[in-house]
Amino acid sequence: MDQILFYISVYVPPLLFAITLHEAAHGYAARYFGDNTAYVLGRISLNPTKHIDPIGTLALPGLLILLSSPFVFGWAKPVPVAIGNLRHPKRDMIYVAAAGPAANLVMALLWAVLLSVYGSLGIDSDVLITMALMGVKLNVILMLFNLLPIPPLDGGRILIGLLPIKASLTLARLEPYGMFIVLGLLLIGGLDTFLSEWVIGVARFILRLVGL
Repeated sequence: MDQILFYISVYVPPLLFAITLHEAAHGYAARYFGDNTAYVLGRISLNPTKHIDPIGTLALPGLLILLSSPFVFGWAKPVPVAIGNLRHPKRDMIYVAAAGPAANLVMALLWAVLLSVYGSLGIDSDVLITMALMGVKLNVILMLFNLLPIPPLDGGRILIGLLPIKASLTLARLEPYGMFIVLGLLLIGGLDTFLSEWVIGVARFILRLVGL
């Protein structure tokens, strides 16, 4: 029981920060490029309750924590974007989609800086140090997972914006089935191993940037 409470205390705060700022970044970017949909619906918010998805934010991460899984991830309720309201829909959607992973990269760097500060100050709290490490890891996981080139993930939407019209329309048709494809890849194996290797590599690089 104590181990489960420890996992919850070090995983939940950085996970909530990660998914909240990820979705808020999409909303801010969409508004900057001309779409106020998320703003009107109150989704440009740093309040986690605005972005919680019952399965992606609560059930799945909770189950993975209870199972002591080394690969904990989740997702938030997507911020609505009316692509037609963007000033240059095809081009601007690239920036709107990229804003979420970019926010996770910034947060991973900030958690790493915090970890470095702990070291400089001689702070050796297991909870604080593990939470900061999880902050780096979870943000890298969310960044890389969302950059998979499968719509509706951010990487898929970025690719739709980059491809020629005919190819982008073909890829866009996969969007209703995208999450089933991702879950299928996770179930048959390989995707989690592939992501884990990248997560470890990127996290180590970020920690080296701050001298750790």
